[in-house]
Amino acid sequence: MTNTPILPTGLQAVISKAIDAAGGWIGFDDFMARALYTPGLGYYANDSLKFGQMPAGASHSSGDGGLNGVSSGADSAKNSQNAPSGGSDFVTAPELSAHFGRTLARQAAQALDMSETNELWEFGAGSGALALQLLEALDERIERYTIVDLSGVLRERQRDKLAAYGDKVQWATELPEKMRGVVLGNEVLDAMPVKLLARLNSVWHERGVALHEGRFTYADTPTDLRPPLEIEGSHDYVTEIHPQAEGFIRTLADRLEAGAVLLLDYGFPEHEYYHPQRSMGTVMCHRAHLLDADPLADVGDKDITAHVNFTGIALAGQDAGLEVLGYTSQGRFLLNCGLLNGLENASLAERTMVQKLVNEHEMGELFKVIAFGAKGSAVWEPMGFAAGDRMHTL
Repeated sequence: MTNTPILPTGLQAVISKAIDAAGGWIGFDDFMARALYTPGLGYYANDSLKFGQMPAGASHSSGDGGLNGVSSGADSAKNSQNAPSGGSDFVTAPELSAHFGRTLARQAAQALDMSETNELWEFGAGSGALALQLLEALDERIERYTIVDLSGVLRERQRDKLAAYGDKVQWATELPEKMRGVVLGNEVLDAMPVKLLARLNSVWHERGVALHEGRFTYADTPTDLRPPLEIEGSHDYVTEIHPQAEGFIRTLADRLEAGAVLLLDYGFPEHEYYHPQRSMGTVMCHRAHLLDADPLADVGDKDITAHVNFTGIALAGQDAGLEVLGYTSQGRFLLNCGLLNGLENASLAERTMVQKLVNEHEMGELFKVIAFGAKGSAVWEPMGFAAGDRMHTL
């Protein structure tokens, strides 16, 4: 049997041309950016459903991202299940429970008060579920809600969901030169392209993407790039570094005149992220509530993510002048903000979804929350970090 080359079409053709134009190799970060964001074709730019409800009969399992004997990032953090999907690929916290947004609104209100601002900025608003929950909870407390989203398809879905709020909600595709208000990002950092590094036979390489017989394949080239920590041992090791996410934080620091930043995502401080046992990195794909570890297959049809190095995020913000106000687990953060208040008369189904937000074996521990104050602002204590702050672990 002959191995007939695959003739690329659509997004595959676009990326193949980019590889040819670059001399036969592009970095994984370039590949990931094109796979997710190529206009009209990339995963976040096409018209697939993406966000949805939990599949019937499924129970969320977030996993540990690659320790406890599992050396890859195969146990990912989005709510992906081995069950029928109903057409969506994963569910995020706001789709799990409206109590997520209502609770986050308490922290946002405190941040608005402390910074004397009246605008919320949400990056990567997804289905618009979180925006709706925050708008319902905060109502007249905010004058404007600005969504920054690269996906035209998602923007239209958000417009439909938020139509009742009329001119209070606006959209942007890039940051203005100056901003004031509270910036929110739920599962935004994990979708930012990462560079892959591979230590092979004790030599560090940057792992990129090439073509072989019409198929995408990994290809490594020696590099001076290194993880921020030296990895113990001499075994082969694959991991990520996050220049784009850290650059995003520096840009926020430069443009946020007054306000605060709240980011929620799955990840670790760097001493956990670069643990010697996490030898296959954290890159993972999500489609139809199923997980796989091959981002080079079915490009454009599935999400590609990597866990967040929260130490790198904290240092990027601090070095750019932001004040790190707190860092803790999502479970602790939500409980500090009063997640359980008002649940006395909630249904069993509602309480079950709330438990998924805070239980350690669900989203409560793997997901983290980090908060920054704008450059030059007074230091204050956000309610979400009143107990269980973990800044000392960064």
